[in-house]
Amino acid sequence: MTANFMNTITTQTWSNGRHLVRCVKVIQETWDVRTFCFMAEQPLLFFFKPGQFVTLELEIDSQTVMRSYTISSSPSVPYSFSITVKRVPGGKVSNWLHDNLKQGDELAVHGPVGVFNCIDYPTDKALFLSGGVGITPLMSMARWFFDTNAGIDIEFVHSARSPKDIIYHRELEHIFSRIPEFKLHIVCERSDELGEAWYGLRGYLDQKMLELIVPDYLNREIFCCGPTPYMKAIKEILQRNGFDMRRYHEESFGATPPEIKEDVLELAELAEQAAEDIDMAEMLQVEFSGIGKSVRILPTETIHTAAAKLGVHIPKACGMGICGTCRVELKSGQVEMDHNGGITDEDEAEGYILSCCSRPVSDVVIEF
Repeated sequence: MTANFMNTITTQTWSNGRHLVRCVKVIQETWDVRTFCFMAEQPLLFFFKPGQFVTLELEIDSQTVMRSYTISSSPSVPYSFSITVKRVPGGKVSNWLHDNLKQGDELAVHGPVGVFNCIDYPTDKALFLSGGVGITPLMSMARWFFDTNAGIDIEFVHSARSPKDIIYHRELEHIFSRIPEFKLHIVCERSDELGEAWYGLRGYLDQKMLELIVPDYLNREIFCCGPTPYMKAIKEILQRNGFDMRRYHEESFGATPPEIKEDVLELAELAEQAAEDIDMAEMLQVEFSGIGKSVRILPTETIHTAAAKLGVHIPKACGMGICGTCRVELKSGQVEMDHNGGITDEDEAEGYILSCCSRPVSDVVIEF
């Protein structure tokens, strides 16, 4: 027993913000999927809601790159957290993580944030639907319910490309073999084509298969994550059968959706037209107290835009109020914030905003 072991431990609790963590373990889940486990240098309880995500701050090719990943571990193991990453052909960040991130490396993370979680939507009967690496938030939920001995009826349906692509296969079988109320269904889409032995469900998940394996799926709280076509197909099945979509929850913080891009372009055109007629008196001042600089912007422009005009770099990953990376403190004034779950109610109450989706409605002072 060492002297350090006898020292009193002052444990802090994780809160949304920037934290330095160290990679303590790398696990090869499948041939192209790895789990990276992290801990803080000083004892830190990583409390979060199962299903939430963090944003990694990485240095790649001398550039700062942000990328969001779901936490795949459970808060029931509170002194560490994990993310699970699939190597994507041509993927700048996923390939860098697989090729470079190793045990002992230090990096910064932002978060945790996210409205997709199982805590805010309590239920006695849940249906988990996942495709590929979309299993990660649902695995966090499953681990949480298992570790806390939750009395919940769970049907977990996971679709994988082939048997060798089933992430967490052994752990899933272990969890779902020990609790009668937990039922596991794994679907392999291409086992015949690849010549691999598979004696379970085959093909693509459709309404007939869903009705066969989960007859009461319309009576459950549904949590879904996977590729966009997968989630779109699931939603079409549910809507076609009159499912109450208020009980459907999905994770999505990947590429900017086409409809968002269209909205942005339309808003840009409107702003350009309005700028031609706007009076300078209508412009609002945004001051950054940390550097003592200010700039006047249109009411339609964001705090992040104001920072860019001054050459101030506020980190961001999504630009849609999802990842929470661009959180800053509003010292005075008022803004209108249109976020997508990237900030907590507690953070808002303490005066924080997301610069990418906040527009001033008065002169403001930002602490940055």
